[in-house]
Amino acid sequence: MQKKFFISTAIDYPSLEPHIGHAYEKICADIVARFKRLQGFRVHFSTGTDEHGLKIQRSAERAGVHPKQFVDEMSKKFQECWKKLNISYDDFIRTTDEKHVKAVEQIFRRIYEAGDIYKGVYSGLYCVDCETYYTEKELIDGMCPVHKRKPEIVEEEGYFFRMSKYQDKILEHIEKDPDFIRPESRRNEIISRLKEPLRDLCISRTGFDWGIPVPNDEKHVIYVWVDALINYLSTIGYPNPEFKEFWPADLHVIGKDIAWHHCVIWSSILLSLGLELPKKIFVHGFITVDGQKISKSLGNVIDPAYLAEKYSADAVRYFVIRDIPLGEDGDFSENILRTRLNDELADILGNFVHRVLSFAHNNFNGEVPEPGEMSTQDREILEQIKITSSTVENAFENLDLGGGLREIIKLAKLGNKYFNDEQPWRTLKENPRRCATAIYVCIQLVRSLAIMLAPYLPSTSEKIWRILNLPGKVHEQRWNSASEVGLKQGHKINRPEPLFMKLENKQIVAEKKKELPEKEEKFVTPEEFSRLDIRVAKIVEAKRVPNSKKLLEIKIEMEGERRTIVAGIAEHYSPEELMDKHIIVIANMKPVKLMGIRSEGMLLAAEDDGRVSILTVDRPVKSGSKVR
Repeated sequence: MQKKFFISTAIDYPSLEPHIGHAYEKICADIVARFKRLQGFRVHFSTGTDEHGLKIQRSAERAGVHPKQFVDEMSKKFQECWKKLNISYDDFIRTTDEKHVKAVEQIFRRIYEAGDIYKGVYSGLYCVDCETYYTEKELIDGMCPVHKRKPEIVEEEGYFFRMSKYQDKILEHIEKDPDFIRPESRRNEIISRLKEPLRDLCISRTGFDWGIPVPNDEKHVIYVWVDALINYLSTIGYPNPEFKEFWPADLHVIGKDIAWHHCVIWSSILLSLGLELPKKIFVHGFITVDGQKISKSLGNVIDPAYLAEKYSADAVRYFVIRDIPLGEDGDFSENILRTRLNDELADILGNFVHRVLSFAHNNFNGEVPEPGEMSTQDREILEQIKITSSTVENAFENLDLGGGLREIIKLAKLGNKYFNDEQPWRTLKENPRRCATAIYVCIQLVRSLAIMLAPYLPSTSEKIWRILNLPGKVHEQRWNSASEVGLKQGHKINRPEPLFMKLENKQIVAEKKKELPEKEEKFVTPEEFSRLDIRVAKIVEAKRVPNSKKLLEIKIEMEGERRTIVAGIAEHYSPEELMDKHIIVIANMKPVKLMGIRSEGMLLAAEDDGRVSILTVDRPVKSGSKVR
């Protein structure tokens, strides 16, 4: 029988439009779901929207529409956004769906019949923004610890769930299974809280009516945090018997602000129902902007749909996985996104694939050439494909999504080095069989990259697959086929096309100008200029920085003192051209490390339409002379 894998994300509260924090969670879960499909699992991947509660009712009132109309419009925006980001969910569950409402009603009845629900009066603090009850002790300076707002004082009749009954069982389960809550820091937080007395949970409200009515007592609506959590059962068909095909869930992916709800409230509901607990709950961190949590009031909400349209879905997916470790907070930067697009997706991955396939198309009649005898280097590349495939698979099993992605890009970088070292443009005439062998190996590597990148960059992988003229879709392949030599000599490939459009400097400058408000022109004062120690220096040595296309390591001399400067001019000057030149440098720049080399200054250069010219003096000047 085919193995099953059930992965879910939190369902989002659609009081506001989707932002990059929502997108991060969905991208992480999507990558895992796609990987498990490549492993041969039958996957159920669910996400959705949490559409009941006081916050939604108030948002709808402000918009002047009925709550159902409000959530219909907002839920559609989430679905459209996930489509733009290539989120391959199997079910988008809405808590207003009839199947979900029926599941919630059924579960309420079963818990009630089990003796775990009783009627009482709730008096305490309630944060409408996160729809959560708090004690005074849980507040920070009297504010909700998540939304930094003062909670409302609520006193009303309600139904209570005997959550305290399951405290010891939950704690015992967490302590026995170290993999149940990850990362360990979040597990420890939950354990610490569970060692305090656990209160029963008020699971109904009477102060508003936008929710699922309590069975047989319609003046109450079911608490949104009971309603919402049940989506993990309603999405797989509960209470119909087929839900058991996928339960227990293999992986819940949720944010750190709702870890308690998923690890404790959800676990206690499942124990009351007599169901197994999820196998793993992975708690990710927040995406911040300039170190602050995303908030509409702060004006720092980042629209992921806009980013996908501007840079491509794969560029956005690459950035958030590459730069934000799963389980930790990470800061969003559009500048870094651009850098990743230019320096890694375009310069490393895109460059390797395009140059290999273009060379094959132009020089081997668009066919995979017949290889000759394999050299040590050839065999090392083919072996490294197998090693990387295994390493990435292990990274996935440990949910180190960023580590797996970096290994794949490292393999593409190795491919570029191999291509350069083999110099097929030279061996094409001098040793055609050697050239054919190198291109054969490179094409095999391109095919393997397409499969390994399929979970991360689905559009890019499909594009490579089409250029390689391979049957079916790349996402229909199996992970272990990535380590195979999968293309035979004579196989026809299609005309290559660029995988990524690199943003040129002029585009980046133009974008920055759009983003920044216009400011008054600023002048530099003589005092400000005097802080710069600008001097003439003589270049006495220059060489390329290993593993870098752009950097040169330059030794300069100023009045007998020698220094090292790392400069990004390797694409414009060879080391030989620079010898003995007298250049202009800023001598009091703070030293920095670039590619492991300490750079102790900055040379000055002019740029004109992409061409770089270093600044020199027009007559002999003593080394070390100050520029005034």
